[in-house]
Amino acid sequence: MTPGKVWGLRRMADASGHFSMLAIDQRPPIAELIAARRGIGAAGVACGDMLAVKRALAETLASEVSAVLVDPNFAYPAAVDALSPRAGLIVTLEHHVFEDGAGGRRSRSIRDWSVAKIKRLGADAVKLLAWYRPDAEAEVKRHQQAYVESVGRACAEHDIAFVLELLVYPFARRASDGSEYREDPAKRPELVLESVREFAAERYAVDLFKLESPLPAAAISGAPDSAQRWFDAIGALLNRPWAMLSGGAAPDVFAQVLQCAYRAGASGYLAGRAIWWEALQAYPDLDLCRRALRAQGRRVIAELNALTARHARAWVPAAQPLPESEGEFAAGYAAAGR
Repeated sequence: MTPGKVWGLRRMADASGHFSMLAIDQRPPIAELIAARRGIGAAGVACGDMLAVKRALAETLASEVSAVLVDPNFAYPAAVDALSPRAGLIVTLEHHVFEDGAGGRRSRSIRDWSVAKIKRLGADAVKLLAWYRPDAEAEVKRHQQAYVESVGRACAEHDIAFVLELLVYPFARRASDGSEYREDPAKRPELVLESVREFAAERYAVDLFKLESPLPAAAISGAPDSAQRWFDAIGALLNRPWAMLSGGAAPDVFAQVLQCAYRAGASGYLAGRAIWWEALQAYPDLDLCRRALRAQGRRVIAELNALTARHARAWVPAAQPLPESEGEFAAGYAAAGR
């Protein structure tokens, strides 16, 4: 792992090498909540309302975690001054709207956004969500693979850590534009496992995986022991750190998912709705939301952090080779095109 990537991951982890990371980059779930409370369509949600919610999340929760994931259109401009400079900064690359056809989903980047811009603003990592099904049409898979590989190359060029989020999804009944994620209750663990196997290949240059549970979270809650083998299989595929996403699971259910993941070697979590969704139900009363975030949201984070500290595998970067002569490091770094 190159120096810039190592430094980025070090900033994203806590002093013990665990990743306790907060996601506030979500767009459709928050827009839908605002729309429902205001009695309008999601397309009519004002930018100012999105900014206000993102600001509230950052002000109340960002100080409790080792890193924060933001989107460039709402969370970053609304809350960058509320984020601690001592915590890692992860910035989203993918657009929340994707092409959803009968053969599968195609991801794309946010308009006018790039790895280069994320690096220039001083972020520690790029996050990319890639919808993926091993049983999708071949052309769709090639598109997703090429997209992820291109992002990996750009992250290598700019020497910035690459966080890849993989999500299995239900096939669409008809072609349409979509923009939301809800865990597929019928997903098969083989699909999650094969997705991880594909993108664990070196050509994708992923530094940290953000993974969903191989089984629906509710199923793990009822039978965690039988689910463990699937987490173990994921852990056996990866030779780099991985963290779990919450996928909207309730906090207690997500904690059980983490227990399975930590037994398999995961190093932390990168979660959003499991932490703050309940508190946002008080919207549009943002003062009440903030009070709930400070009470309930911070309590959830504290419980997840304690679980992580006890059971997650600490990430320890490999020792960097020492130069044998003056100038060797600088010359070698430049020769690698970084």
